Amino acid sequence: MTDKSDKLYIGHRQRLRERFTAGGYKAFQQYELLELLLTFSIQRRDVKPIAKMLVNKFGSISKVFDAEYHELKNINGIGDSSATLLKLLKGISIEYHVDKVKAMKQLSSPGNVYNFLDSLIAGSRDEKFVSLYLNTKNKLIDYEISSEGVADHAVVYPRKIIRRALELNATSLIIAHNHPSGEINPSKEDIALTENIKSVCDTMDISLIDHLIIGDDDYYSFCKNKML
Repeated sequence: MTDKSDKLYIGHRQRLRERFTAGGYKAFQQYELLELLLTFSIQRRDVKPIAKMLVNKFGSISKVFDAEYHELKNINGIGDSSATLLKLLKGISIEYHVDKVKAMKQLSSPGNVYNFLDSLIAGSRDEKFVSLYLNTKNKLIDYEISSEGVADHAVVYPRKIIRRALELNATSLIIAHNHPSGEINPSKEDIALTENIKSVCDTMDISLIDHLIIGDDDYYSFCKNKML
């Protein structure tokens, strides 16, 4: 039997969905987008306070999706289903961007690469190193997170990267990693690593197109800054 409070929740949820259908996501504040999303995993409860708590705790909707599973579970009201839903949506978003990038005729600019990498590794609290493998037309064949490290260091094996490039018949390569600190300027280690990878690429007739460092809402391109 449906009581009065149930009817209020059902009515409010229905109005949220109607607003979304009519105006799309731009008609919503960030917490309202999360509120609507949580209606699919949390039944018979007012989810607005939970949605606001998520944004207040992590700072923005993007940081909510970047949060670790256990961090989401620490929020009162977020159970297994809701935490899984949030992490699933982040994964779907990444696959969406992968498909978009693969559909491009070519990765023609550092900006195109950054837009893809921003969804993949930006916001991570650990340093991640990514390799993008391209064909002769600079079209993406595949990508790989070659290594994952701690907050300020990721172990990278250049020959492993090149071996994968040969397996994919890639003729060119773009590498990238994030700086969890947000600083985008390359360190001495970043410069040495780039030179090392380029040296190995040259011996295998593979072109190293660029090395991008991803920070907070910005990036550094070795190619753009004539470091390659």
